[in-house]
Amino acid sequence: MKILAPPDHHPPAASDPRAVALANDADALALPLDGVERVDLHFPDFTDGRAFSQAFLLRRRRGFQGEIRATGQVLIDQLLQMRRTGFSCAVLSAGVDAADAQRQLDRFPGFYQGDAVQPRPHFAQAT
Repeated sequence: MKILAPPDHHPPAASDPRAVALANDADALALPLDGVERVDLHFPDFTDGRAFSQAFLLRRRRGFQGEIRATGQVLIDQLLQMRRTGFSCAVLSAGVDAADAQRQLDRFPGFYQGDAVQPRPHFAQAT
């Protein structure tokens, strides 16, 4: 997962059809994905997890292969779940240290259960 500081994030331009910002209450299954390379999903508050569901639906049900970027109230303790539900990039909240975020991601290199990125459980993967 790529980690970005707030100054490194540029919201999608209205004139660029390759990047889309999906509203937190929008239906991810209804989003037109033709030509889309990046979808920004917003966490308006750290207790609002609807973007997790949107990311999972985009990856697993829609088969979206592009970048899914987490924006808004992105905290270090949510990064692992973000990665597992399909996010490929996270824009950290202001004041959050990127090195701390990377340590959190490196702490768990794999999981026994399947997820949005690796749907097959660990025991069923070819060795």
